[in-house]
Amino acid sequence: MPAEPVPAARPVAAARRRRLRADRARQLADLLRHQILAGGVPGGVLPLEDVIAADYRASRNTVRQALDLLRGERIVERQPGVGTVVVCEKYPHGLDRLQGLAETLREHGRVTNEVRTVGPVSAPGPVAHRLGLPEHADVLCVERLRRLDGLPLSLDLSYLPMDIGGELLGCDLENTDVFRLLEQLTGGPLGHAEITLEAVNADAHSAAVLQAPRGAAVLMLERLTRLPDGRPVDLEFIRFRGDRITMSGVLHRSL
Repeated sequence: MPAEPVPAARPVAAARRRRLRADRARQLADLLRHQILAGGVPGGVLPLEDVIAADYRASRNTVRQALDLLRGERIVERQPGVGTVVVCEKYPHGLDRLQGLAETLREHGRVTNEVRTVGPVSAPGPVAHRLGLPEHADVLCVERLRRLDGLPLSLDLSYLPMDIGGELLGCDLENTDVFRLLEQLTGGPLGHAEITLEAVNADAHSAAVLQAPRGAAVLMLERLTRLPDGRPVDLEFIRFRGDRITMSGVLHRSL
């Protein structure tokens, strides 16, 4: 005869079931998020919960929890008499080509720049090192708020060597990508860039400028762009609103 279950094991089993339900809800939310961002929701209205449950072979409770997760991300909202509707559009930023934001998003609207800071500064040690300059050498510092059709998308802080960056002072930084201006000034295309992408919490300054909640997670892209001869020419720290930008690319495996 099987032994009686140990009462102390029941809370453990219940907790495991709750964890499994939460895991399934997270997995379903990931699939629905991809479908939404890929434009796979005609009319911006998600199917009914029982239809989603049947399509993904999930329980109604799992579907409800998954939709709650997406509501928490402000991707969808529940509208009485309508259903669950998409309320957030994210814009793609490619990682497999060296492009400025205006080039990347040209099909989605007009990118404009609010120039918040521009002028020479003494380079902090790490900046001088990355740009291959003597410590405390002057560099051009440019901070711009990037908008798409008026919507804040990113806060960009750039450092450039003065022999090249100084020529940007007379250029149209409000309506032109720095990459394009650099290519005009140097007479040829840029070479390549080294990038690092991570999530950071928005500080008070960047949160206010990006109109995001203080402490909200933002995508930080650090990018060091070089000329074809390998000379570093532009060190950028770009904070993207993570609820408005997706990063994508095509990676090839080399054996």
